[in-house]
Amino acid sequence: MVDAAGTMRNETRIPTPAESDADRLFEAIAALCDGVLRNEDVIAIGAGCGGPMRWPQGVVSPLHIPAWRAFPLRARLEERFGLPCVVDNDAKAMALGEWWRGAGRGAAALLGITASTGVGGGIVIDGQLLGGAGGNAGHIGHVIATPGGPRCECGADGCVEAIASGQAIARRYGEGIDAVQIAARARKGDDRARSVFADAGTALARGIVAAAVLCDLDRVVIGGGIAIGAWDLVAPALEAELARSLLVEFSRGLPVHRAGLGANAGLVGAAALAVLRQA
Repeated sequence: MVDAAGTMRNETRIPTPAESDADRLFEAIAALCDGVLRNEDVIAIGAGCGGPMRWPQGVVSPLHIPAWRAFPLRARLEERFGLPCVVDNDAKAMALGEWWRGAGRGAAALLGITASTGVGGGIVIDGQLLGGAGGNAGHIGHVIATPGGPRCECGADGCVEAIASGQAIARRYGEGIDAVQIAARARKGDDRARSVFADAGTALARGIVAAAVLCDLDRVVIGGGIAIGAWDLVAPALEAELARSLLVEFSRGLPVHRAGLGANAGLVGAAALAVLRQA
């Protein structure tokens, strides 16, 4: 529950249900909403969801949630709760939240990036969240960072997401452990683990360089589990690649920050979708 000033008033979380079909997953989310809606004066519901999706219809097919394919999330939420609902890409929601109340406040041209299970992004220019033809603008995860590099789930080779996402880090390191465990090994001096995170930082930087010169950015904010939990391992390579490649005069010295709202950036951003579009 987030108020119109962007302050988190009430929060609850549950683990993502395993082996759920489409309706069971929705019912889990509906129960989660019930937990924060009691005795509250609510004007709208905002939801950030992985893509791709049809926007503004809010019909979602997130790559990492196979149970939902062409799932009418917005319509189901509106029907269940009788409230206006806005559904957008989760990374776009994060970008809007950081521009509204986080490390992106005051930016004229902001790129927000989520580096977590996947890598996504959103762009806010002159106070407007860019949508694009189908609502997918800012999807930096599918910028090619290393031509001929690792195969991405989208089918292309060398996407930022195929190198810098949590899943990619785990896959490239191997041994069946997750990015958190790999980060712990990196901090203990495991050179292979450190190299995997350095590659992630380089890939993120290359995506930023492409976006910076295309959109004349004045700030970048990075959130998600990789940025929050492994910034010390990612940032050195990211900053080195930016210094090496961000040479166009108007883009030099582009400030890059971690998400000021931390793990809540996406939640505040989802509320911003509702607050700013319902105002």
